[in-house]
Amino acid sequence: MITIDERRGIVIVERDGETVTHKMDSPEAFAAASDAWLRAGWWVKHVYTFTWLGRPVVQLPEDLLRLQELIHHVRPDVIIETGVAHGGGLVFYASLCKLLGRGRVIGIDIDIREHNRAAIEAHPLSPLITLIEGNSVDPQVVAQVRSMVQPDARVMVILDSNHSADHVGRELRAYAPLVTPQSWIVAMDGHMMALAAGGPRSGADWAANNPRTAIAEFLAANPDFVAEDPPFLFNESALDRGVSYSAGGFLRRVA
Repeated sequence: MITIDERRGIVIVERDGETVTHKMDSPEAFAAASDAWLRAGWWVKHVYTFTWLGRPVVQLPEDLLRLQELIHHVRPDVIIETGVAHGGGLVFYASLCKLLGRGRVIGIDIDIREHNRAAIEAHPLSPLITLIEGNSVDPQVVAQVRSMVQPDARVMVILDSNHSADHVGRELRAYAPLVTPQSWIVAMDGHMMALAAGGPRSGADWAANNPRTAIAEFLAANPDFVAEDPPFLFNESALDRGVSYSAGGFLRRVA
């Protein structure tokens, strides 16, 4: 439980029978309040309130801005996203490709609903978007994606479909080989593990059955990748961490 005492200028955190007090203007207070806000936001579907250039984009805005920073730095030729939903993520990445003057997007989903497909294909940025309907870990789908990536292309991958540990692990193994050195594969929504204690829209097995479990197993077997949350490229704050549903899910290929 988080209690904010503005009169005393403190934040009181009660957890597991212990009480810790932080000064209100400290990074620790901000982190505690942010963690509580992330949980509450998940429960009330806060991220289901945003659009990007006309399409719903089901992402935390801070996560989108961090991804934007990576895309600006890497300048990928191909961005692969698993999990299309309404297409807002694809449109977001395609708009960055348009601004940067390079790159295109491949979106994969097991079920691309007709009204979403129609809206994406009618969008002004549709020439930069390719849709593939199928299970992202189906060998035929993976082979199709591979065939669309030139050998010398810079590639970034964003995993945002089925978030079970098994599925994310299979996606990591399937798509990580396409990622070029100093680019990234990002497994979204690892914050699920913090929601396992209960509450709306959470699962009892999420403490283990989540993307972070898959990431740990993948990193243990793949030393050419490291977990590295995006650094702050601009920071005049007292903070050294952001507010993210995907902290720990940003994996950079180092070799």
